[in-house]
Amino acid sequence: MEILQPARLEFATIGTPYSATYDDVYHSAYGGPEQARYVFLAGNELPQRWQDKDRFVVLETGFGLGLNFLVTWQAWRADPQRCRRLHFVSFEKHPFTAADLATAQQAWPEFAELAAELQKLWPVLTPGIHRLHLDGGQVILTLIFGDAATRLRTLDAAVDAFFLDGFSPAKNPEIWSPYFCKGLTRLAATDATLATWTVAGHIREALTSAEFDVKKKRGFGGKRQMLVGHFRSRRPDRHRAPTDRRAIVIGAGIAGSTTAHRLAAAGWQVTVLEQASAPATGASSNIAGIFRPLPSADDNRLSRLTRAGFLATRALLAELPEARWADCGILHLGRDAEHEAQQRRAVEKLGWPSELLQFVEPDEASQKLGWPAYAGGWWFPSGGWVQPPSVCRAALAAFPERITVRFDAAVDRLEKTKTGWRALDAYGSEMAEAPIVVMASGVAALSFEQFAWLPQYAARGQVSHLPATNTPAINVAVVCKLGYAIPEVDGIRLTGATHQENDNDSNERGADHSENLANLNQILPGFAPELDPSTLTGRVGFRPMSPDRMPIVGQVPALSAVSSNARLHALPRQPGLWCVQGFGARGIVWSALMADLLLSQLEGEPLPLENDLVDAIDPGRFMLKSAQQLVAPTNET
Repeated sequence: MEILQPARLEFATIGTPYSATYDDVYHSAYGGPEQARYVFLAGNELPQRWQDKDRFVVLETGFGLGLNFLVTWQAWRADPQRCRRLHFVSFEKHPFTAADLATAQQAWPEFAELAAELQKLWPVLTPGIHRLHLDGGQVILTLIFGDAATRLRTLDAAVDAFFLDGFSPAKNPEIWSPYFCKGLTRLAATDATLATWTVAGHIREALTSAEFDVKKKRGFGGKRQMLVGHFRSRRPDRHRAPTDRRAIVIGAGIAGSTTAHRLAAAGWQVTVLEQASAPATGASSNIAGIFRPLPSADDNRLSRLTRAGFLATRALLAELPEARWADCGILHLGRDAEHEAQQRRAVEKLGWPSELLQFVEPDEASQKLGWPAYAGGWWFPSGGWVQPPSVCRAALAAFPERITVRFDAAVDRLEKTKTGWRALDAYGSEMAEAPIVVMASGVAALSFEQFAWLPQYAARGQVSHLPATNTPAINVAVVCKLGYAIPEVDGIRLTGATHQENDNDSNERGADHSENLANLNQILPGFAPELDPSTLTGRVGFRPMSPDRMPIVGQVPALSAVSSNARLHALPRQPGLWCVQGFGARGIVWSALMADLLLSQLEGEPLPLENDLVDAIDPGRFMLKSAQQLVAPTNET
């Protein structure tokens, strides 16, 4: 597990930004922007090489103060023949805080507008991949906070130009090693180039061994020489961009709506087919739901995925002014002394910034709630509640020229064609046709032949609505323990939710209201002792659950025999058939991130998640597991 140590903003005696950790400067004293343009842009033959292309991908080995990115972004903006989408992927082991970044970037007034947009979206300093959509979504900055020496192998991308700009090889040898250079080979697209200011002999040897032809050229400023290179190997393109950007999305809940939004933002024409008469009538229909990460002391896969999803959700909500939400903070109280100790230990071990996660004692918890709390717990200052139907409506309305929504449009079956898929109604009439179909219909997905094999199941949940006039006034924070309680939204306070498997009853039940009230009085003792469960109303929904509680996102495997030693990436897939399923109770947290992942996979662009997390949510994982269980050894007597 990696704990980030932010960089400190310091300056050398000549005023150049300096790192005491590496005893090195961030850029040449002869002029940072000029050095970036000469070494990295011109060294990679930019902007010429990105002109008239659909996309172009740059990878940088050290983000630092963001100078190379700002220079590249500015050059892209100024080029009338620029590529449609520019991806810039950058590693940073010691990122700056937003405040220090803003201070340092004041030295370059020519980038003031771009720097302000970058600073506004600068992510919280936690390990992992952070994706920023800039310039109307056409410039995508993928920041990887952590040690590039170990994280390079977690990235999936096809890189057109490498900016090798870590600190000096003598001060930071790990990202100039032969092993690291070999890692660049895996990511290099055909005709990839590289540039760097160092010409050290062992660097040239390492890059040559990594299949780059390198040569020296005149250097910048006080540097006599620099190095440029060209990837000499040719390979099949695994990351080919689509030529026909049309898709059908089945379902207008939060999974389908955010997927349609992200596709449309990237220029796709999307037809959304929803069997109900409005969006968000199924599991996404609650008046409000909560969003926050789920920490663990070992920062396991679920913890990493929910953190990434939480941050992606906040970014999406900021793009949708019509979405209703509040970052009022979430207090997750410990269930007992042992659980409190686990929560405290997780906060100490993770070392996340206080704006994301804190541990608070009972007195402080009581203050935040305005109600006695008899336990401490996690405090998520930037967590809160979201109204899912408002997010769905806002997402579907954001690109009216690219998203067509058809309500009361129940898809009966899918049919493969020579060029894609047809969605048919119960009478066999074609409802829509496109090269790509994305199944996002929640629990209804299993009624389709192509998805009947998925081990997804429905979990019934009932939420209780408490009239605000009949309950005490408390502060605005959301509180969790055995369930959750959400502050007043439109005159109603929500509490819940129950969880029942193998239960298809869609009617509200008094017993479930009683269970929710009992849990509420565990969370907030004495809060609602007089409420009669029989007088309450609420909402029943069915969450699409997966056996491992992880989402099911990716291209759907072909229904064929799988050997016990098959590999996930070698599984045959059904061309054009994708899914965003299995969100369970975390649809709000996961929807934006999963939509971005799906788009990136469809476009062949750099992925917004590490490879192990992509594999952990791949629908093919269930096929491999089934094949392995069939040959599992048995105990003979």
